[in-house]
Amino acid sequence: MRNWPLFNLSITTPRLELRIPSLEDLDELGDRAAEGIHEDGFMPFLFPWTEGEPAERARRTAQYHFRAWGALTADDWALEFAVLYEGQVVGTQGVQAKNFAVTREAGTGSWLGRRFQGQGIGTEMRAAVLHLAFAGLGARYAVTEAFEDNHASMAVTRKLGYREDGFWTHARKGEPVVSQRFRLAAEDWSETPGIEIHNLGPCLPLLGLDGS
Repeated sequence: MRNWPLFNLSITTPRLELRIPSLEDLDELGDRAAEGIHEDGFMPFLFPWTEGEPAERARRTAQYHFRAWGALTADDWALEFAVLYEGQVVGTQGVQAKNFAVTREAGTGSWLGRRFQGQGIGTEMRAAVLHLAFAGLGARYAVTEAFEDNHASMAVTRKLGYREDGFWTHARKGEPVVSQRFRLAAEDWSETPGIEIHNLGPCLPLLGLDGS
């Protein structure tokens, strides 16, 4: 799409493809949300959107991506990628920033269909957007956070070299819960072999960066 080059942006790793989802990808991503992301009684998200019925979870997934597309500006953007493994959409991996041209700091967030967890996909897809942030966009820092009971997310974060960076206390379902913050500096980032970024140049002006 000439007026929205983000649809051509993708990242490939040895096993995965990350791309801004097509409508067909969103349908499949909604299927993954409907199938389930986490076990009953556990809530890794501040807004408990995964507690709805399967069809509701699928609709919320599509709506989230529609909002991200519509709200994107050069000073406040979120790139929400569909993650494909062996040709199948398995989850989503995002990278977001506000005033990135000034701060050079980007955050990440993700989820993975439950039946695809435990295979190293979460680590690989996070490594992909870190490559985009540092090698592609020139970030100085990448930040993320996870609730203290989200052990899988924190394991991925620590594996990729982040350092603890304080904490937040949130209200989750009417109860206080601590979210651990992490920060990864460019000088501490270790590039993962085999990751490539495709068609980034035309997207740069949409992200507040010089595309010349």
